[in-house]
Formats: sequence, structure tokens, C-alpha cells
Amino acid sequence: MWEEPDALPRPELDARDFRSALGRFPTGVCLVTTLGSGGRPAGMTVNSFTAVSLDPPMVLWSLSRAASSAPVFREAEYFAVNVLAACDAEIASHFAMQGPDKFAAYAARFAPGIGAVPVLQGAAATFECHTRHRNYGGDHIILIGAVERYAHTDRPPLVFHRGKYAALP
Repeated sequence: MWEEPDALPRPELDARDFRSALGRFPTGVCLVTTLGSGGRPAGMTVNSFTAVSLDPPMVLWSLSRAASSAPVFREAEYFAVNVLAACDAEIASHFAMQGPDKFAAYAARFAPGIGAVPVLQGAAATFECHTRHRNYGGDHIILIGAVERYAHTDRPPLVFHRGKYAALP
């Protein structure tokens, strides 16, 4: 099922400078959630979310192959992408860090979604997905999901730009 990618030639780039260049592109901030073995919730903050297709409705996101939750997401049948609202910088920071139970501090904000995956209540938008494709892309795993249910509000989104959270005017 999982094959290691062929080695690709690597251009000589300064990794820190490359990351700085990427930071010039403002992105939305999402909290992606799923359930691991035994029904234990897993979640992480990401800014690598985009639409893939309108018909059928599909989205993708990616995570580092070295992320502690990579094995959980790699095997997950379902996941939810929660687009964070401008007021959610604290929860974004919380889920961006390592921790044994990231959900305990925010348990009241989650409700079970499709596949019992935790869905953040009050998010700017949510996309509940059935995992359809998993691929390697360099040092990341790319997950593509078929959207089975979604919701959205008029809340302004949280964005990430040049290493900082911001809100749109």
C-alpha cells in the first residue's frame, strides 16, 4: 500500500531562506482531526489545505512524515478539516505543539462528526471527509479526502503570514 518514493535530485537551497520565502504567501489555518486506534482523538494545526475537486467534492492537506501523529492520520478512514476563525489563534497554537492529550483543554468545543471524528464547533468552516488517497510528496504525506459533509459561517478566518497569525480586515 505504501511505497517509498524514488529519490529525486535536490537543488542546493538554503532551507531557512526557502521557508522564509514560503512564508510570504498568506494561508488559512486549519485544525485537522481524526480518531486513532481505540477511538483516541488526534489533531494538528496545518496551513496546507486546499480544494481538489468540486465534482466530486474533494480536498487535500499534507503533514510531515516525521510528525508524531503521522501514523494515525496515515491509517485514518475519516478526518475533519476545521478552518479556524480569527479568534482561534490560541487553539491553533495549542494544537501546533506536541502533547499527550491536546483535546482535554478544549473538550467542550468538539462534537462527534462522521466516523465519530471530533469536529470543532464555531469554526469558520468544517469539512468532514472520507480518506480516498494517500501519497508521498518529499518529506510530507498528502491526504485527499472526499467531502461527505461540510458547514460554514460568516466568521472571519485565521490566517498565517510571515510566521505569525493574523486576521483579515
